[in-house]
Amino acid sequence: MKKLVTYLSVLLLFACAGEQSSKPSDVAKTVLESIYQGNEDVLKAHTTKEGYASFNTVMATFSKNKNSDSNFKVLEESIDGDVAWVKYTTSYDKTPGIFKLIKQEGEWKVTARRPKEKTPF
Repeated sequence: MKKLVTYLSVLLLFACAGEQSSKPSDVAKTVLESIYQGNEDVLKAHTTKEGYASFNTVMATFSKNKNSDSNFKVLEESIDGDVAWVKYTTSYDKTPGIFKLIKQEGEWKVTARRPKEKTPF
């Protein structure tokens, strides 16, 4: 019986560890801060290939002090199936920004928006 409980506990631990379904707004904040802090590894882990290529090219332009506070605030968040949109403000920019996220393999990833792509906001 002890072995069964041990095996079930280990199985439950792995099952819970595999669930990394962050909210789109959490991923958006992580990506934004990685851009401003110049953290390429974090940026790559939380973006699609297209998103990484797009944001990596501008990352050097926006590098800030790693200790600076972004004051990231979500204004609106919209989720429709595997596509999410996050409208946010930061202390780094005067105008609100919008990230498009898609779900890949159960994880939200920021992706590049097409020119003139309509947003739900």
